[in-house]
Amino acid sequence: MTSHNMRLSLAVQTPESPSPVPVALLSGSFPQKVEKARQIGAQGIELMPFDPQALDVAEIRRLVESAQLQVSAIGSGAVPFLGGLTLLNSDPEKARLARQRLKELVQFAHLVGAPLVTIGSFRGRLAGAGIQGEAQLAAILGEAADHAQELQVRLALEPLNHYETDIVQNAGQGLDFIQRVGHPCLGLLLDTYHVNIEECSWTVPFKQAQQAGCLFHIHLSDNNRLAPGFGLIDFSCIVQALYENGYQGFLSAELFPQPDADTAARQTIRHMQALLENLPCN
Repeated sequence: MTSHNMRLSLAVQTPESPSPVPVALLSGSFPQKVEKARQIGAQGIELMPFDPQALDVAEIRRLVESAQLQVSAIGSGAVPFLGGLTLLNSDPEKARLARQRLKELVQFAHLVGAPLVTIGSFRGRLAGAGIQGEAQLAAILGEAADHAQELQVRLALEPLNHYETDIVQNAGQGLDFIQRVGHPCLGLLLDTYHVNIEECSWTVPFKQAQQAGCLFHIHLSDNNRLAPGFGLIDFSCIVQALYENGYQGFLSAELFPQPDADTAARQTIRHMQALLENLPCN
């Protein structure tokens, strides 16, 4: 038994989504996806709902628990991608609906036993929110973190590369922003794909976030958004840095379903399992 508590997870869409999100894995019906995740060797699934209120929470819990998996996170990426809802939307009604949806995602996380909700492209862009955008986002996430804390859920803000956002593009900016909000239930999600674009090191951002007590979740994909091992990133040094700094959470695959959604999932688990098994034992 290794002395770490890192577990592997796969991002999957929930059944109410009207169309596919480009970084979700596994094919088939929702029960088939859960069973495939178990067979492939994942310990968790990261659910990507579009409208959590349309879902049968009891059935989702039953399926996940019967497969002896955990819900590693609730991913918010389907909401902006399929519904155009973002927290900093320049359309006040869309911004209002996005804030309501965030509340629903937190409640859904609580009901399915997920530890956190991710905030990636769902935050939107400062360009649409004007000069007060950063303060506005801090206020929105501070209030959402209060709600999350009541339900024993956390929020994980994801730095995104500069092609995808104009606010919080790297770990340093993320830590500064979190410090500004100053809420224990708001932390960071670091994605290896974005780290590869925005950072000077594959390992330092993970160390900094973990040492600050702010590394809540990790997304995996290679520099080309394929499965780990099919691009340029050295995942062995990332895993080693996480181990040395005591990270005890999920590493969740959120990547292109290429060559297909099941193969990409299998490739990820195989590559990452080998790295985790090489870590020192107790």
